[in-house]
Amino acid sequence: MKILRALVVLLAVSFVWLIPSPAAAAPPGRSEPVRATATGDPVNINTADVKELMKLEGVGRKVAEKIVEYREHHGRFQKPEEIRKVEGIGSGLWERNRARIVVK
Repeated sequence: MKILRALVVLLAVSFVWLIPSPAAAAPPGRSEPVRATATGDPVNINTADVKELMKLEGVGRKVAEKIVEYREHHGRFQKPEEIRKVEGIGSGLWERNRARIVVK
């Protein structure tokens, strides 16, 4: 019986060492992960061509073409947020580029 108890205690202690504590998992002073934001010149989505729109993080040729096509069919964007109406522009792409997207 003593041997069984000793094995249970040994197993319990072993698991404690294998599971990292939350404090050890995150760097000190940070409670949430840091998101990368796009840097670079502002992009006017009312005048930018496909090539310029592709400078936005996560915007490839197809999405850039959809932005231009949307603008041609619906007119100028009134607010930067309206780009989210374009198919292929989700919340993640918007959040990564919102500081750079402008309308003039």
